[in-house]
Amino acid sequence: MTIEHANSNARGANSNSAGRIGSILIVGGGTAGWVAAAALARRLGPRGPAITLIESEEIGTVGVGEGTVPFARVFNGRLGLDEREFVRATQATFKLGIEFRDWGSLGNLHFNGFGDYGPPIDGVSSHHHWLKLRRLGETAPFDAWSFPATAARLARFSPAVPRQEASFCDYAYHFDSTLYARFLRTFAEKLGVKRREGRIVDVALDGEDGFIEAVVLEGGERLDADFFIDCSGFRGLLIEQALKTGYEDWTHWLPCDRAAAVACERVEPLEPCTRALARDAGWQWRIPLQHRTGNGYVYCSAFADDEEAAATLLANLDAKPLGSPRLLRFTTGRRKATWAKNCLALGLAAGFMEPLEATSILLIQTGIARFIDFFPDASFDPVIAAEYNALTATEYERVRDFLILHYSATRRDDTAFWRHCSAIRIPDSLAHKIELFEHAGRVALAHGETFGEVAWLAILLGQEIMPRRYDPLVDAIDPELLKRGMAERRSAIRRAAEAMPPMGAFIAANCAAKS
Repeated sequence: MTIEHANSNARGANSNSAGRIGSILIVGGGTAGWVAAAALARRLGPRGPAITLIESEEIGTVGVGEGTVPFARVFNGRLGLDEREFVRATQATFKLGIEFRDWGSLGNLHFNGFGDYGPPIDGVSSHHHWLKLRRLGETAPFDAWSFPATAARLARFSPAVPRQEASFCDYAYHFDSTLYARFLRTFAEKLGVKRREGRIVDVALDGEDGFIEAVVLEGGERLDADFFIDCSGFRGLLIEQALKTGYEDWTHWLPCDRAAAVACERVEPLEPCTRALARDAGWQWRIPLQHRTGNGYVYCSAFADDEEAAATLLANLDAKPLGSPRLLRFTTGRRKATWAKNCLALGLAAGFMEPLEATSILLIQTGIARFIDFFPDASFDPVIAAEYNALTATEYERVRDFLILHYSATRRDDTAFWRHCSAIRIPDSLAHKIELFEHAGRVALAHGETFGEVAWLAILLGQEIMPRRYDPLVDAIDPELLKRGMAERRSAIRRAAEAMPPMGAFIAANCAAKS
């Protein structure tokens, strides 16, 4: 019996006798690879497994993800990164949310902000009070009571965001993902992570149990490890090509399958938000960075060809392009198992949610955080992997439903693409959420939802899915008193936003990148 086979038999042994994992090999760099390396090195410490990352400069990375959600702040904080150093190094700006244009209908404008709409009034969520005011003639949109929406539209930002009675606010970042990977590489290497340059040409599997034993480089060198993390992108070199876990294709719900991306010159003023502008066959993002503006057109190839998409993108830039559009192809969905045997998939190797709500980097960060919570020993107990996979599948499905809502909740019928979207048969889980909201104005949230009530309200009400009734407890408040109270809330939000500096000025004074 070979040593490898003897070790594989030990995997089924009791975890107390199986021993610790001695080595981890991360296949692929980019954001996913270096996020994993940094998180593992930080959490497992110098007494943990030896961590090696192998990447090839020849292959490169996708490198267009630039938007995040507030969990990015949490993740950076767990690593102990200095925020201003991080912002300088990655040419970052700050993000208070996403502004949507022309989604529910042409001319529709709404904002999904990282905050709330004020605390409950007499125990009833503020959106029910707004629904009553709307029936009484109120014309202001619901996001007029959102501090992040108000501040973003004024292009104002300060990290000392108010936590006052009128409204709560949080923030995230826009950054250059290539620079972020480079920043994390420096951080991880200081913690002992070793980087190898090389191109993988083969994957060696154990003949008995199918576990990965090693990867083989061009030239014949073999790199062995106890555990492998697949960050090889869409191709899934380990998780799919070697372990053949399978893929769930969700394009029947999320039909966009391509993106054209191009940077343009910096646009003034710097706005602390992503813009998502609906187009004839998809939507266009605009993301402000310190040194440039990121742009992309996410579209469905059944309704626009690549030339048409590139032309649409270039025709709708706010400044001079800095190159030619880069074409990306993808299939929205996820691996049927993101943890298989002794391999974990992260990033594009694990699945892809189109970039509509900036979930790509989020899913990388939550994926590695969850893995650390479930970190195995050398027995690789399949029960642990199964629980990880179940939680990951739930996370992906909840994100999927939220993204589908953006498309299905449209009244647009001016193009074939939007007519197709409005006719999509949505998952039962999403249909239940919409039905409950339409009947009672309540959002059905399960434990640990990726997007909370505020985000669902932003899209449901923003795209004018209006409940048939508001909470009857609202009627206990005198209507004139309610009007005055809500008006004062809105005024307080506006005053607080106006008191903050313009985001460009804040960055210039505190965390501007070195030229």
